[in-house]
Amino acid sequence: MDLQQEVHKQGGFTNLELLAKQVVEGFISGMHKSPFHGFSAEFAEHKIYNNGESIKHIDWKLYAKTDKLYTKRYEEETNLRCHLIIDNSASMHYPAMKQFKRDSLNKIGFSVLAAASLMQILKKQRDAIGLSVYSDIYEYYAPEKGSERHHRMLLNELDRVASNSVKNRKTDSYTYLHQIAEKLKRRSLIFIFTDMFQEDKDEKELFEALKHLKYNKHEVVLFHVIDKEKELNFDFDNAPKRFTDVESGSHIDLYADNFKDSYQKVVENYFGELKLQCSKYRIKYVQADIGENFEKILTTYLVERQNFA
Repeated sequence: MDLQQEVHKQGGFTNLELLAKQVVEGFISGMHKSPFHGFSAEFAEHKIYNNGESIKHIDWKLYAKTDKLYTKRYEEETNLRCHLIIDNSASMHYPAMKQFKRDSLNKIGFSVLAAASLMQILKKQRDAIGLSVYSDIYEYYAPEKGSERHHRMLLNELDRVASNSVKNRKTDSYTYLHQIAEKLKRRSLIFIFTDMFQEDKDEKELFEALKHLKYNKHEVVLFHVIDKEKELNFDFDNAPKRFTDVESGSHIDLYADNFKDSYQKVVENYFGELKLQCSKYRIKYVQADIGENFEKILTTYLVERQNFA
């Protein structure tokens, strides 16, 4: 039974680890044909075989795929600490998700699968992984560790996040990003998954919290998770609709076509300002559309890992 069949067999929200493996395996395969080929040996924990070395550790399966000799590496110690941060507010659960399938993910589903895929890579690299989940409360925190037991614990938490839809739960990035920054004592690579929708606090305060994460020489990547079709392009038919704020419950009735142009202008300006502010604070900004695949996420990891020294 191949991986795709096994994923289909599992169904529901129990297939997170299998889907993550599928994402990573597809990405590794693609790297052998891409400009990132040079990364693949390190990523897969292999090195090029040199004449005269023992053939004991040659990976013959990889040879069959690439027609090149690589040997497996066993002695490399952990040299990176990574902390994943997920915004679990109600807006991240848009749109409604009935099944956890790669072609029908909402923002939280996309973030969870992206995080699980990064964990799969980090596990291969023997790197330490930590996780924080927040909304209007600090829901979960686990420090960076590299054990198999720890990995399974984080997967269980990600599964919980994806499996439980939430309503009327606001985002308090300002408060909890400060708290997370206080917990991270050792230099880490930090990945944040959020849609950057928040009330109450202005952008300056939010970026002060993000700036706090830069302390102790952390490297910070902001994955701005959006449903580009709906949240940026405002692609709705022109029947009258009620648009409801899933965090506050407030709503407005309107015809989408009457407001599409002005809406797009405001949102594009907001996204542009986010990107500008991230650049100002030396935070890497990556727009992550849930309608795309995970190549951008995993490629960003490889580039940042190379730069993390």
